[in-house]
Amino acid sequence: MNLNLYDPEKKKVFWRFGKKTKIFALAIFFLLIIFLIFARNRKNFLFEKNNFASENLKNNTLTEAPGESGRFIPGPFSMNEIKKNGCVADGFLSGYDGKISDIADMIERSRCVYLHRALETWLSQPDFEKAVNNMQKINRKPLVYGMFIAEALSTRGEYVDPNWNYNFNFDKMCKKGTKGRWGNDSCIPSINNVEYRRYLKSITHRAMDIGIQSFLFGQIKLQDSNPTFEGTQIKKVLDDMRSYAKEKNMQIIIGAQTNDIVDEKYLRLFDYIEGGVGIDSGGNIENQPCSSKFSGCWALLWDKRYSSIANNVFLHLDWSGFAWDDMDIFAKMSQINRIATLKNLYQKFTSQNMGFLMPFLTVLNHDNGGCSGPTKNFYTPSEKYDCNDEAMINRILPEVSQNR
Repeated sequence: MNLNLYDPEKKKVFWRFGKKTKIFALAIFFLLIIFLIFARNRKNFLFEKNNFASENLKNNTLTEAPGESGRFIPGPFSMNEIKKNGCVADGFLSGYDGKISDIADMIERSRCVYLHRALETWLSQPDFEKAVNNMQKINRKPLVYGMFIAEALSTRGEYVDPNWNYNFNFDKMCKKGTKGRWGNDSCIPSINNVEYRRYLKSITHRAMDIGIQSFLFGQIKLQDSNPTFEGTQIKKVLDDMRSYAKEKNMQIIIGAQTNDIVDEKYLRLFDYIEGGVGIDSGGNIENQPCSSKFSGCWALLWDKRYSSIANNVFLHLDWSGFAWDDMDIFAKMSQINRIATLKNLYQKFTSQNMGFLMPFLTVLNHDNGGCSGPTKNFYTPSEKYDCNDEAMINRILPEVSQNR
């Protein structure tokens, strides 16, 4: 370094930088510029660990992709509509049963206002492009689409947000000790993990961008390590979702499968709680807080123990793909008993201001032996397949005004 401190002609002391000094200063300057650019970009797509809800990610709207132009435009709805004209359409937007056009035609003919769990994420990442394409197969309005946020995560999954230059790490989303919980390369995700909350922010925002208005968290006691009002991290996720919906001037509802949670403040974080009814072969249900079928508590959410401390309750015939669940029992009934069961459950629960969601597309055990839809492992009431319950189910549901 060459520093001359005295000029004999001007009789002044000053700094004169040598060549090496100038190069060093320029290098520091350019490194500072690069750091500022990196910091700014990083802020646009990463969340603050302790300030999830307030982080403002720029440009977080779904970019146009093939098939997404002219996508579904959501509208207003009432909770009363959802409760009285709600239908289970599990995986319709995800292409679950492979006969999308037939299912779309059936929904078009139906009196359904709400399609519960239409977009699935069980051991898979949501395919938004496919969802948009399937939405476009239905023209009838009004219609509210639901999304299921599963407690089962694939650690081998790949997911790309078109607006974030970020690679999601699914291993970092897993709750400790749950690897392999749902088979190879699977785990239970944890709300406590920042990476999972980051992922939820991305998929729920993108879902709203394509018109999804109902979000259901599966088995929240598995996803939330501390499901209490004071201890939960999910408030950050819910606040962010509602804030984004408000930005878009869009109405949404958020629910959870809460099982036997009885922390009222926690339950009221959600717009609705959701669960199965637990029928027997005669279509009857039990009158107690927990089903007697299981050693632990499988909560019967219409019981006052839960329903009196929740904002809203949604009920349906439960399905799991096993040979003992509600849908397995239901599919084995005669048609007369199937319709009688649905009519009784619908009248019982809607008369108590709860929702009962009619089965329009649900999973069955492949060895069920009862009636089914286009494949043995799916029930649908479509007139095109052997259950053929469609017309009678639509007569149970009230007529729907086509104007919101």
